[in-house]
Parts: sequence; structure tokens; C-alpha cells
Amino acid sequence: MSVMDVNEILGILPHRYPFMLVDRIVELNVEEQSIVGYKNLTFNEPFFQGHFPGEPIMPGVMQLEAMAQVAGILLNKVNDKEGQIAYFMSIDKAKFRRKVVPGDSLRMEIRVTRMRSRMASVQGKAYIGDDLASEAELMFGYGSN
Repeated sequence: MSVMDVNEILGILPHRYPFMLVDRIVELNVEEQSIVGYKNLTFNEPFFQGHFPGEPIMPGVMQLEAMAQVAGILLNKVNDKEGQIAYFMSIDKAKFRRKVVPGDSLRMEIRVTRMRSRMASVQGKAYIGDDLASEAELMFGYGSN
């Protein structure tokens, strides 16, 4: 069912453990400039050990980073950007709506809202089941490897 497994993702993103926050891509539509990816969360995630002891919650900033990584895969595939890194530049209108905890599967839906030759903006939404967990507008600039 995956469009891209973790090995393919590792071939695109420069991130590695413990900062790789994408497990699989299940939808990728280059024409519509949209993507859906997942991060499956276990208690073994490093951030759960300190955030917070006794009540582990995925930090909002990590949710944003996970969305940015999924967006980076999409941006790599559109407008001949393969081989270039999309650098995360800014965050706007970030909102956190529910706790993300061990055992959750974070589904991230990203769509491009603006594309230029050296910059791109996306709308990102992260869900647990049908519940919106977080959302933000993210901006990227391109660089070379």
C-alpha cells in the first residue's frame, strides 16, 4: 500500500535517526502537488523520555518537523527539484489541537500553496485518525546537496 517505504525516503531526505520522522508515504500526487505520509510513534522515541515523564507527549515542534520532512519529499518530486534539499525557513499559523502520544500513527497531509523557482510554501495538517492534531503553513528555500 505504500507509495514509498523508509528505504526510498532515506534516499531523498538527509535526516537520520533519531531525527528521521517519516516512516512511509502512502499518497504522492505530483500534478496536484500533494502528499500523505505517516510517522508511527512508539514509547521508544527519544523525545518521549523527557517530554513529559509520566505523561509522554510528542512536542509540537517535532510535529512541525515531521510535516516539514514530508513536505521535503513532495518538493523534491515537483518542478524538477530532485537532488536538491528543501530547507525549512519559516512557520506561520501553527496550531496544536490534541495530544500526540505513544501508540499513535501521525498522518500528515501536505499540499503546495505557492511554488517559485527558489522558494515554496505548503499547508500542512497532521491527524490522529480523523482528529486534527496540528496544522501550519510552512515555507522552504532550495539549496543543493
